[in-house]
Amino acid sequence: MHSQTKAFHFCIVLLLWAGTALAQSEHITRTIVVNGHSGEATIYQIDGKSFIDLESLVQIANGTMGFRGNQITLFLPGAKDGQDVHSSAAKEKPAGMSTEFMKSGVEFVSAIKNWTNALTYAVQKGVPGDGSRIVILRERAAEALRFAKVSSSTESDDSSYQLLASHFDDVQKWSDLLIGERRSMDTGKYSMSNEELENDTTFKKITGCTKFLSTMIPSGHYQDIPNCR
Repeated sequence: MHSQTKAFHFCIVLLLWAGTALAQSEHITRTIVVNGHSGEATIYQIDGKSFIDLESLVQIANGTMGFRGNQITLFLPGAKDGQDVHSSAAKEKPAGMSTEFMKSGVEFVSAIKNWTNALTYAVQKGVPGDGSRIVILRERAAEALRFAKVSSSTESDDSSYQLLASHFDDVQKWSDLLIGERRSMDTGKYSMSNEELENDTTFKKITGCTKFLSTMIPSGHYQDIPNCR
């Protein structure tokens, strides 16, 4: 037990220390930072190499040290919760859109245009029906949206996906509204005047968002816009 205590107080460990070399067996006090914890410790310079008292290192890191025979066991806890969260997130989520997401995003915009154009043509021409012919276009847009979600790998991808998903919901609601009007034979107002559709608030919001996404996605840089919310 006495030998273990003696080893505890005199054991030293080599550190990679970028400092000014001192003469043989000299020492200097420096501030040591371990996993966000800092404290003063004595650095020993022996034959051009830097050493630190092991006990001091463990205390600074809020760790523990134990002995079993000739074995020394150290436990140094990780960084404090929440430390460098933003820098870590930046490494995991690079800036800008990923190539895969941009490709999926462009395909989604193309699919949503086809869906919207088919709805516009149907109500302006007074084409009857229950909307079953539009289902395939809706499913293509939904599939493109799913691909966009899967390919999302950056913060810009995540934010842009929210715009795509919101845009899809808007077109879906508009489609449901138009199909309901067609069933009740209430779409004549659109075929009688182009201004009726062009002045429709929902239609303007949808076309405005589609136009914006057509420019934003290929640019690779996320931007927000009310028309897509």
